[in-house]
Amino acid sequence: MSRPALTLSLQFARDELARAHRAQLPRHRVARWIRAALQAPAEITVRIVGTDEARALNRDFRRKDYATNVLTFDYSQAPLVHADLVLCADVVEAEARAQSRTLDAHYAHLLIHGTLHAQGHDHERDEEAELMEARESELMQSLGFADPYSA
Repeated sequence: MSRPALTLSLQFARDELARAHRAQLPRHRVARWIRAALQAPAEITVRIVGTDEARALNRDFRRKDYATNVLTFDYSQAPLVHADLVLCADVVEAEARAQSRTLDAHYAHLLIHGTLHAQGHDHERDEEAELMEARESELMQSLGFADPYSA
C-alpha cells in the first residue's frame, strides 16, 4: 500500500539529552512512523528538545507551565498537512521508563499521536479519545510495536 508523500525535517536541540537521542531516531525510522499515520501528503518538522524549550513552548502556546511529551503545531491539513511536532527528550525518556516501554516504542507512539493531531484528530471528548486511541493502537501494532494502551 502506497503512503502519502512526506517531506521531513528532523532537528535536535543543543540540549545534551536531546542530542543523545539522535541515535534512537534515525531519519528513516521517524519517517516510517509518521508515514504510517498520514492520510495526505505532508511537510512535517520534528524537533527533539530539552525541558526548558518544551516548557517555554507549552507555557507560551497552551498556557500550561510544564514540559509535556509532545506538542503539535498544525498549520494546514488540506491539501497538504503542514505541522511541527516538538518532543521533549527528558519527558519521553521518563515516561518510557515509568511505563516499562522501550524508548523507540514510546517515540513511535508519540510521533503517531502528534501526526494524528496534525490531521485534526483530538481527544478532548471521550468519544474522540476512544477513536484516536484505537487508531494509535492499530498503527503501533502494524509497525511491530505493542499496543501502547494495553496494561
